[in-house]
Amino acid sequence: MRVLAVLVVAIAAVNAQWDLNMVPGRTTIVHLFEWKWGDIAAECENFLGPNGFGGVQISPPTENAVVSNRPWWERYQPISYNFVTRSGDEGALADMIRRCNAAGVRIYADIVFNHMTGGGSFLTGTGGSTAEPDNKQYPAVPYGPNDFNPTCTITNYNDPNNVRNCELVGLKDLAQGSEYVRGKIADMLNRLIGLGVAGFRVDAAKHMWPGDMQNILNRLNNLNTDHGFAAGSRPFIVQEVIDLGGEGVSHSEYLSIGRITEFRFSAEIGKMFRGKNLLKYLVNWGEGWGFMASGSALGFVDNHDNQRGHGAGGADILTYKDSKGYKMATAFNLAHTYGASRIMSSFAFDNTDAGPPADGSGNTVSPGFNADGTCTNGWVCEHRWRQIYNMVGFKNAVEGTAINDWWDNGNNQIAFCRGGKGFVAFNNEFGANLNTNLQTCLPAGTYCDVISGSKEGGSCTGKSVTVGGDGVANIVINSNEDDGVLAIHVNSKL
Repeated sequence: MRVLAVLVVAIAAVNAQWDLNMVPGRTTIVHLFEWKWGDIAAECENFLGPNGFGGVQISPPTENAVVSNRPWWERYQPISYNFVTRSGDEGALADMIRRCNAAGVRIYADIVFNHMTGGGSFLTGTGGSTAEPDNKQYPAVPYGPNDFNPTCTITNYNDPNNVRNCELVGLKDLAQGSEYVRGKIADMLNRLIGLGVAGFRVDAAKHMWPGDMQNILNRLNNLNTDHGFAAGSRPFIVQEVIDLGGEGVSHSEYLSIGRITEFRFSAEIGKMFRGKNLLKYLVNWGEGWGFMASGSALGFVDNHDNQRGHGAGGADILTYKDSKGYKMATAFNLAHTYGASRIMSSFAFDNTDAGPPADGSGNTVSPGFNADGTCTNGWVCEHRWRQIYNMVGFKNAVEGTAINDWWDNGNNQIAFCRGGKGFVAFNNEFGANLNTNLQTCLPAGTYCDVISGSKEGGSCTGKSVTVGGDGVANIVINSNEDDGVLAIHVNSKL
């Protein structure tokens, strides 16, 4: 009997690593890329909480090397495990996590422990720590030469040993097989758990041995109940494993550890809404396309790497720069049942190395806001686009339902229901309008289309859709409209 009880506890602990630990009724993560901690706290209270967002992925909180011209990627070069970056110090980090949890918005920390900084004889960090990378000396941790793998360069992605034991673009590669290194990493992660985070996005996971990662993550504490987590809750884990097939490292090796970023989702959804594939083929989206199981996946349209041409997907990736297709792809992500959903919130860039908007002294500038709630000061803030935040509301409203009553025109017009709670339609036909009667699966009444506008009081600021007693409604999306989507749900009924 005791063996059975232990087994049940072990299974529950393993399954918990896939649980986003969100407040009930919330579903979606937004990546507030390079935002300052104080600005994230205010956003949780003023926008994310009220609009039903479930969580925020934050940029790496560990102290990083200060790199000339302050590129975004300096955040992925840790110099110590102190929590001080251009987003703020540990006090500001703790305050942000506390305030976001109080607003019902969970925090997921982007964590870098595959490596430390790139090379150099002497580097200084954002908190004043120093290092001698060429000598593999990081006194603020402290790490020394014995804590790193032998120096070699990744040259062959068909060789798992080369991928996992050598240096990714010259970054000093930590030896996660070392008991001392494992302890240092686990201590850092547990400090963040103590501050109230709900989980972690593990950077460069494919460059670490799964057994080493599992050993480290097994050392993590349960989530902090002072922040509203249920007793015994385990940290959510999502691993960055870029796997489009044909390489020596497979995502399948990491499935037992936690969720995985499904880069094929990002690459294929870009092709679909760029018109390189027919929307009708989305009928079996997900596992039917050879993706990993839905419960193992994190689905996204773009992320901070591939929107800049790094990582998987190349020119097929949709970004804020392709706004109509991007909004359509994001709406499909949020309307579909596949995987956990994360959306990107960017700053504008032309130079793919450019860091966040900053003043003359290199200090990150806070987002400003227009009268309609969209961002200024160089921030794009896709999560504040009406078409996106209203689809977060759609996803919350239809949670727990399946896809049913699929319709397509045999080409680039599709529609489907989510149980009896929501309906969405897409028109990606060039020069052809969608104007047809479709089954919405919703009760009779008048509904506000949450793409073209919102429900405000007793009226719609955009289109309205009249559903008959048989659930059928006339659906119109003209090809020249700003958005190729229409979406209605139970909470948008007048």
